[in-house]
Amino acid sequence: MEEDISLDKTDLKIISMLENNARISVKEMAKETYLSSPAVSARIRRLEESGVISGYHAAIDYARLGYHIKAFINLEVNPSDKAEFYPYIKSLKNVVECSCVTGDYSMLIEVKYERPEELDHLVNDLQRFGHTKTLIAFSTSVRHRGILREGE
Repeated sequence: MEEDISLDKTDLKIISMLENNARISVKEMAKETYLSSPAVSARIRRLEESGVISGYHAAIDYARLGYHIKAFINLEVNPSDKAEFYPYIKSLKNVVECSCVTGDYSMLIEVKYERPEELDHLVNDLQRFGHTKTLIAFSTSVRHRGILREGE
């Protein structure tokens, strides 16, 4: 298990600002944290090196790109099939995330598709690994966000 890194309030504020806007300037973060720009840069570098910050990403509205179907697929995978399943699921471009979970199913897969037929094809293909249960999202009331939000 990885060792937890010791973070102070300033580190958490920097993380929160980056979660809110990964393009925020170091100068703006320095102003908000009452630190110098080099001090903020050093903290960010330490957070990156420790793995707390693992990357920077743009928030994409996939519906605007034509991906109007967002679905969650529960899949029951036998442990003996995981060696074949993991490379397969990683190879699928429409799979946004796949998590190994507890409960009646062993995998929770989030996908985005343009057409229902594409989702149907995937579900049919996944059934070679085990039983599936598919949930299609009608709307999303809380979009992906960080948990370190300021002012809460």
